[in-house]
Amino acid sequence: MIRCPRGTRDFLPDEMERRRHYEGILRDVAHTFGFREIGTPIFEEAELFIIRSGPNILDELYGFKDKGDRELALRPELTAPAIRLFVNGMSNHPKPIKVFYFGQCFRYERPQSGRYREFFQFGAEIIGSATPETDAEAIALAVSMIRGLGLTDYRVRIGHIGILRQRLVDAGVGKDDMAEILRKLDKKSYDEAEPLLEDAGVSDADIADIFAMTDGTDGIGILAGIAGEAGDHLRSVLSCLRDMGVRDVEVDLGVVRGLDYYTGIVFEAEAPALGAEKQICGGGSYTLSELFGGEKVFSTGFAIGFDRILLALEKEGAVYEADGIGAYVIPASAEMRTRATEVTALLRAAGIPTDTDIMGRKLAKAMKSASDSGARCAVIVGAKESEDDAVTVRDMVSGAQTVVGIADLADFIRRP
Repeated sequence: MIRCPRGTRDFLPDEMERRRHYEGILRDVAHTFGFREIGTPIFEEAELFIIRSGPNILDELYGFKDKGDRELALRPELTAPAIRLFVNGMSNHPKPIKVFYFGQCFRYERPQSGRYREFFQFGAEIIGSATPETDAEAIALAVSMIRGLGLTDYRVRIGHIGILRQRLVDAGVGKDDMAEILRKLDKKSYDEAEPLLEDAGVSDADIADIFAMTDGTDGIGILAGIAGEAGDHLRSVLSCLRDMGVRDVEVDLGVVRGLDYYTGIVFEAEAPALGAEKQICGGGSYTLSELFGGEKVFSTGFAIGFDRILLALEKEGAVYEADGIGAYVIPASAEMRTRATEVTALLRAAGIPTDTDIMGRKLAKAMKSASDSGARCAVIVGAKESEDDAVTVRDMVSGAQTVVGIADLADFIRRP
């Protein structure tokens, strides 16, 4: 038996309906913030992702050559394609540009709980603005999406990479050592960061201060004593968030995000229900467009790990009840099949999700099929009722039956 490849999944109808429901919530929230949807190809020039993430990404890429000998890759994330789209087709549009996207991504890595080789991202970008209001807008959107999905236990941590970079520069860290030290601090791997800082000539006192600075979370109080443009910017972002009603955020100056192109605000959201691998969202402010042939433009964006946030909802006990269908039409006899087909067409034309027996089952078995389908009611088309241009409607929950005229059938089924 041929099965789906390791790290991928099939989605059966109930699960697909659940996923579309939550995907729809994310889209609705994005629209309320004035964002519009874009779409990009599932495969791109491999160079797009190498330029964005560095040559180390090659080990994770699903790369291939096409028949024109071009080096292509299935997209491992959606930020780079979104900015490439901006450079190609939207660079002259009025700023800021607010877009969102949803789609499959592919990474060759070890599958584990909530992490797959084919996974789904929902993300958003505000392109063309570097104000505190822009950063706050992106963070508020992410928080509103998490709330809208119904997740109750989550943490949002916000930092500014400029604060930590400046502290490292002041301590004597050079440009060549900066990226690796930031990565270790981002993961709070202090045992690994300490020898790197010592090799860079940082004093023991400065190392202790840097670790203390990046190891804790707090409200705005953690920014006391942080001077300079980066600190002022972060304070302004927090003020904007409060004005937007977003107060459940923490300041964490150790948030780095591990990517060199971030320039300012960085933030992450976590769901403790997921255990050690608890990140569900990450983003920040950055510049990428100049790497792809465009002018330097500041942007703020984020991506939500759709699979991981659905897993977090599951672990919190969230239950999605499938809508099912509105009606299941059953001919009471073979002679009534034509009439049943007409009734089915009438209900569908009225916008009511409707199924019907197409297997030629007897009435009892057809009723069981109606129950299995999750239909709210069964519409039984019998000879006697048809003489009066009516049908029998059975409520599949209570079992109550009502004779309803065809002209009133759609309205009757729509009633709560």
